[in-house]
Amino acid sequence: MRYEGKLYRPPSEAHSYILQATIGCSWNKCTYCDMYRDKAFRIRDLAETLQDITSAGAAFGDHVEKVFVADGDALVMPLDHWLPLLDACRRAFPNLRQVSCYAMATNLLEKTADELRALREQGLSLLYIGPESGDDLVLKRIAKGSSFDDHVEAARRARAAGMKTSAIFLLGAGGTERTGEHASASARLATAMDPEYLAALTLTVVPDTPLATLSRRGRFVLPDVHGLLRELRTFVAEAAPTKALFRTNHASNYLPIGGRLPQDRARILDVIDAALSGRIELRPEHTRGL
Repeated sequence: MRYEGKLYRPPSEAHSYILQATIGCSWNKCTYCDMYRDKAFRIRDLAETLQDITSAGAAFGDHVEKVFVADGDALVMPLDHWLPLLDACRRAFPNLRQVSCYAMATNLLEKTADELRALREQGLSLLYIGPESGDDLVLKRIAKGSSFDDHVEAARRARAAGMKTSAIFLLGAGGTERTGEHASASARLATAMDPEYLAALTLTVVPDTPLATLSRRGRFVLPDVHGLLRELRTFVAEAAPTKALFRTNHASNYLPIGGRLPQDRARILDVIDAALSGRIELRPEHTRGL
């Protein structure tokens, strides 16, 4: 495969074929993120993308059940790229059961209802949406580009088209200044978006990002480990989606847990409380990563 630069994918896509149909991120302004800062955004030439699918099909066709379309917000592609891509995937991978990608709220809001339905009908079934926070002030500070209401509407449109969503929130994104507001508002947004899948990651202050500059100047302070766990506890205690599969299995987290929310809320809170009291060992710092 002709991959350019670093590749990122959700933990649940570990065994997926990664198809790099776009390079970088069309937004690329989030203050905490350096995932795509070394790339100038572009949509790959469709012929190249289709050739990659054909090559992957010849090598691994029967073994591929899931395809993750990279890079950062591949939903931004127009339908004249998406539809041939999806058709080629169906032909190359006879056992294909899921095609997914990262998506910003703005990507969803820019697509019409008919366009989203066409994408779903042709095989795009899961969108990973990362609001990171439900607090509009935090969303503005991290330059997310969308509001609480934008994310609620984006999730509604995806659901109306028949797509599943996975919502991703970022512990620590509000800093110590807005830790409580960030945690509670994120729980409210998770409830309002009502995704099938829900994840919490932990913020890392990455060198050479705008957030690192703010941190160096004392204008952003990341909560300590106990503060991050307290945010997680608030989020779990207050989030009430219908029946979301909840995970903190990303490598950035200190406490890997999982279950259904709200059905397994009490059990998950017991685990968090045990971690807060020191009765459960946390993931060692040297094993954490992005």
